[in-house]
Amino acid sequence: MKLSGSDIIVRTLIEQGVQVVFGYPGGQVINIYDSLYKYREELKHVLTAHEQGASHAADGYARATGQVGVVIATSGPGATNLVTGIATAYLDSVPLIAITGNVSNTVIGTDGFQEIDITGITLPITKHNYFIGSIEVLADTIREAFRLAKSGRPGPVLIDVPKDVQVAMYDYEPQPVVAADEVCAAKDIRIQQAAACINAAQRPFLYFGGGLITSGAQDELLQMAEIIDAPMGCSLMGISGVPTNHPRFLGMQGMHGHYACSMAMHHADVIIAMGARFNDRVTGNRAKFARTAKIVHIDIDGAELGKTVSPTHGLRGDVKKTLQKLLPLLEKSQHPEWQASIAKLREEEAAGLDCRDGMTPRNIITMLNRYLGENTPVATDVGQHQMWAAQYLNLKNSRRFISSGGLGTMGFGMGAAIGASMGTGERSVLVTGDGSFGMNLNELATAVANRVPLVILLLNNSVLGMVRQWQTLFFDKHYSNTVLTDRQTDFVQLAQAFGAQGSRALTLEELEASFDKAFACDGPYLIDCAIDKDEFVLPMLPPGGSMDDIIVRIGD
Repeated sequence: MKLSGSDIIVRTLIEQGVQVVFGYPGGQVINIYDSLYKYREELKHVLTAHEQGASHAADGYARATGQVGVVIATSGPGATNLVTGIATAYLDSVPLIAITGNVSNTVIGTDGFQEIDITGITLPITKHNYFIGSIEVLADTIREAFRLAKSGRPGPVLIDVPKDVQVAMYDYEPQPVVAADEVCAAKDIRIQQAAACINAAQRPFLYFGGGLITSGAQDELLQMAEIIDAPMGCSLMGISGVPTNHPRFLGMQGMHGHYACSMAMHHADVIIAMGARFNDRVTGNRAKFARTAKIVHIDIDGAELGKTVSPTHGLRGDVKKTLQKLLPLLEKSQHPEWQASIAKLREEEAAGLDCRDGMTPRNIITMLNRYLGENTPVATDVGQHQMWAAQYLNLKNSRRFISSGGLGTMGFGMGAAIGASMGTGERSVLVTGDGSFGMNLNELATAVANRVPLVILLLNNSVLGMVRQWQTLFFDKHYSNTVLTDRQTDFVQLAQAFGAQGSRALTLEELEASFDKAFACDGPYLIDCAIDKDEFVLPMLPPGGSMDDIIVRIGD
């Protein structure tokens, strides 16, 4: 049957199993939006307040569901407003399809109104992108984009569709949902060599990142931990890969990771890394990172093997399939001395925990844990609150911690929490700070319009907390442009102005009452939660430092 290009776009999205898209209309996508209206019973469109919010919502949807998120924007500023969201998805390996409109092919290159080379702009931050020169390739290009986005190491793909292609007519024949490319295990010889290395270990440590979650290799990870008697730790992106209360799990590792986890990794003799990329927040000073350890690195992206650290054994392959071949080669072992060392590290960490009464970050997140269901997605923005959430949240199921890791995008959380709720059908939680929340608080309008059951826990210290922490420790307390007390924003009244509900909590008793109301609310509810401006995220690695330099308390 003959359809317009815009109808082909929408029909192909439906064909590929898409149920929700996020976006914002404009001149060069009016035809696409007319088609969205035509097929509105089959494909839900969520109108956001800004294209960046739409890209983060599609990202949060993808992270929480494992499906491909879809965002639509017009040309020019609409397309460029997606760039931060696309880069966020790219650095965290999130499957995302961005569809942008552009001026007609005959106008391309003339600096027409709102013309922009969005494929050129996004080339470094996408797995691939397409400029559609003719309608003949439109449907198959969209299908190819879905295959690329979800194959191997997932990531964003952009499709730029000129106006004349949207208007043109062409034959459309529905096709099945495209499958991701088949994944393979690492080479058998590599697996055998890695197994010999692991079997010889006396202090093994299992380290995993977001790639483990993408691969669905949690069961294999837990089996390996039992076979080789090893503790487990993760990167920021690995949080929720295993239940956070698992007895072998030491928490997040790295610059602001759990003390026991970071030190155990530092003293291990074999580190088995799965779906993680050893970025600078994990290693600190790379010359001093894990000096006594052999590294077995498993990753589906061969470019990550040896990029930042030199593994003893680099295994290019799908984590789950590689572990399935590796597990039968592992010898059952016990390491009582290593486990005794781990127990001592846990005791040292417990002795250093912040056990003060009152509105401390630890007490606030601990109280939040009481209200979380098994499938509640928790999104964060970026800053101190993000690290406190990573340290103290109690999460039971995979894909329930949604946070910007690689790019560190302030303002990510609001859109992501909306997308996560819509993707899972669950009430979601946003943990944010007053600095980050101010970046994209306009998406409160989206949450209200769509009756999103969303709890916003705003840790309000009236400063840009993470930057201020660095200024305190390393810049002689030169608080340059990090104090926000002059802004005078009343976030509760602001939420109410958007049509949401909200309350302010100055004590733990008030916080509990606010949580009771928020988790009973059928729409968005904001809790403005006051904390002291001088609360620190600890432990912390100083700039250029290693685990030998870790700061566990002020004065170290």
